[in-house]
Amino acid sequence: MNVQEIKELIEAVNQSDIDELEYEQNGNKLVLKKVKAETIVQAQAYEPVRQVEAQQPVATQTSEAPQEATTQAQPEKKENLHTVTSPMVGTFYSSPSPEDGPYVGVGDDVKKDSIVCIVEAMKLMNEIEADVNGKIVEVVAQNGELVEYGQPLFVVELK
Repeated sequence: MNVQEIKELIEAVNQSDIDELEYEQNGNKLVLKKVKAETIVQAQAYEPVRQVEAQQPVATQTSEAPQEATTQAQPEKKENLHTVTSPMVGTFYSSPSPEDGPYVGVGDDVKKDSIVCIVEAMKLMNEIEADVNGKIVEVVAQNGELVEYGQPLFVVELK
């Protein structure tokens, strides 16, 4: 099963009424479960199943804080920014190997087909492309950390 097929399965589960999908091929097992509008992904490749649950940020406001103070604390949203997100659950790597420097950093120009990082999923190294032309203004993910499907990796200022 390739990365594109996994993406399509995730999208199909998210858009359908089914709550669970199990798929097994060549000793690899993929289990997608929907729980309260969240998708839980389990992956098994000759090792115990690891369960990863997407977490969505929850905004809270105390009754003591005035509404205006909360509004002012939020940064201005620029319309010319694009967020490069993870197309899958996996481990984020900023460089092709530990000895090499990162693919991109803040201030670097990228093209639509520029490789910006690697996400390792099920022992496969998946090169992630910028998918837009612009300049990196923020690296959101940390090298070696687990990333979720749809999690922001980079913020790119469009050109």
